[in-house]
Amino acid sequence: MRIGADIGGTFTDIVLEDSHGMSSTKVLTTYDAPERGVLEGVRQVVEEAGADLADLATFIHGTTLATNALINRTGARTAFVTTSGFRDVVEMRTESRFEQYDLNLVLPTPLIERRDRHVLAERIGADGTVLLPFDEAEAEALACHLAEGTREDPYESVAVGFMHAYRNGDHERRLREVLTRHLPDASISISSEVAPQMREFERFNTVCANAYLQPLMAGYLHRLEEQLHAAGASCPVYLIHSGGGLMGVESAARFPVRLVESGPAGGAIFAADLADRHGLDAVLSYDMGGTTAKICLIEGRAPRTAKTFEVARTHRFTKGSGMPIAIPVIEMIEIGAGGGSIAIVDALDQIRVGPLSAGSEPGPASYQLGGTNPTVTDANLVLGRLSPDTFGASGIDLSPEAADTALADGVGTHLGLDATEAALGVTEVVDENMANAARVHAVESGKDVSSFTMIAFGGGAPLHASRLCDKLEIEAILVPPGAGVGSAIGFLRAPFAYEAVRSHYSPMDDFDHEEAKRLLDGLEDEAGSFVLQALGEQSSQYDEPLEVERWAYMRYAGQGWEIPVALDEGLFDDLGPENLSKRFETAYREFFGRPIEGLAIEAVSWAVKVATPRPEVERIEQVAAQREVDTTRTRPIHDTTTGAFVEAAVVERDDLRVGDCVVGPAAIVEPQTTTWLSAGRQAVLQSDGCLRITSCEEASP
Repeated sequence: MRIGADIGGTFTDIVLEDSHGMSSTKVLTTYDAPERGVLEGVRQVVEEAGADLADLATFIHGTTLATNALINRTGARTAFVTTSGFRDVVEMRTESRFEQYDLNLVLPTPLIERRDRHVLAERIGADGTVLLPFDEAEAEALACHLAEGTREDPYESVAVGFMHAYRNGDHERRLREVLTRHLPDASISISSEVAPQMREFERFNTVCANAYLQPLMAGYLHRLEEQLHAAGASCPVYLIHSGGGLMGVESAARFPVRLVESGPAGGAIFAADLADRHGLDAVLSYDMGGTTAKICLIEGRAPRTAKTFEVARTHRFTKGSGMPIAIPVIEMIEIGAGGGSIAIVDALDQIRVGPLSAGSEPGPASYQLGGTNPTVTDANLVLGRLSPDTFGASGIDLSPEAADTALADGVGTHLGLDATEAALGVTEVVDENMANAARVHAVESGKDVSSFTMIAFGGGAPLHASRLCDKLEIEAILVPPGAGVGSAIGFLRAPFAYEAVRSHYSPMDDFDHEEAKRLLDGLEDEAGSFVLQALGEQSSQYDEPLEVERWAYMRYAGQGWEIPVALDEGLFDDLGPENLSKRFETAYREFFGRPIEGLAIEAVSWAVKVATPRPEVERIEQVAAQREVDTTRTRPIHDTTTGAFVEAAVVERDDLRVGDCVVGPAAIVEPQTTTWLSAGRQAVLQSDGCLRITSCEEASP
């Protein structure tokens, strides 16, 4: 028996899987004590399965708690210590302006205020040599100042980020020893362990974020573990990290910044597993929950990854307006477009949806929990796509009257619209927001998504997938079983994995083969030790050796960014500059269409990922429509395709058999989500329980 638990901005999703099948539930997220909602959801699924918590073998958890703490600035009181002369790097940022022509541009506020940033006179060179020695006496004095000067409001955590510590972390380690003696109760994070990568702005931000989150996340994770064990479980607790692998509680408490994208990573793993089973090489993963929508490209049956990303963007979700985090992460775009996203009318009389969300407290107006602002959920209820009779969240009875009032008062009165017209405007705006996000993400990756298959999951995605595909010209959609809790199911499909990254400048015209191999071997040992530590006693279950993937991040000399170049076994054994250069030019051609002649090539960072082997999956053969489902159950639902309310069929998903075809307009309902089929689309139930949605012209029963 295994349980996956995903804490979202609105709902906490719990999935239990055992030899008898799968059961799941949604409970409202409890912001004051997130573990309370998790334990309530666990109690519900265990009772539903008729199981005993003592039989639980594995508990896997993902949470947005770290992300929310960074966005809402609710972490620990943190000090930052850096090299003399670089105190303001986190505030000055880089020369990039995310709004090039905005003369009134306001840069994001740094995580650590200037009064809490301190310096030490030391210096490491870019090649790792000591330019200015570490002064023990100055370090002792600084540690005393941090300890004695804050007795009324003590520092809970200290971040240390020295110049070029990614090449030589000796000074950071020595300062940590001093700080530990003087501040024994504080958490200490050093950049040479948290993010040993070049670019001081990104590295300093990452170590500050790690230190800022450490007391909060360590306390939460240990409370959750203790309360879960007190409830009767004796199994280990694992966390899914931003790169899509599993790690133990102690590692997660030490490096909580790796949990910033843990929930969305589970969704990408879920979509990649489905892509593998259905033999799909080009997939657009679309995860829409209560607060955000996440879009990720799955190619070669694996999600795209990156070694940096941004969190807490402050300016219309514009790239460059957030806090850069230099950790391995599944690459996706995330926007404030969920069921709880609040709709407003701006000064130009335009409808805006998100990024603010009603969350679980007070929730959408239709939840009747105190919320009065109009949301996407309220709009879907007014348009008939959601029904109070089939909404499956525990303890929530939807009120169409409250939704109607919220939309009329919050949107309609400003624009001279009735509640239905206001609801239509809200859904069209949020659909266009998501379509634009998908287009931008695809263009930045050099892809045309019209040939991709969409995999839609999360409580809101099946409602919006058909309209989104109309806008993106995507033909086929898969809505998997358990779509409403897809990310939590993805946790149960995730491998034990860890990726180690380190910057090390290596020009191809002066390449040191042995040094590169030593670096990669060291990274493999580092990543492997994390995986073995997480596995613990379970390591004996894996007869096959751990899988190892290696990359070099390379660029042309003078470029400001680099691209990943995979190093297979043959290339790893012969790390010559000729082979590396050829592989880089091939990758560069895939990204940008053509290589650049005559420029020197250099590698600036190296990465190794170690993971448990992925189990072989059973391939699913596509099932064509065999018989059309005939139902007398209908309800009025607004269909954007026809521009009017229609009497749409209402079909219970559990009543469908393999090969059954539902022709739109229709709503296919299940406990935790609803799949909306507009006119001209049909859904055929596949052998694994997925709904395959296409236009009616593709096939007819």
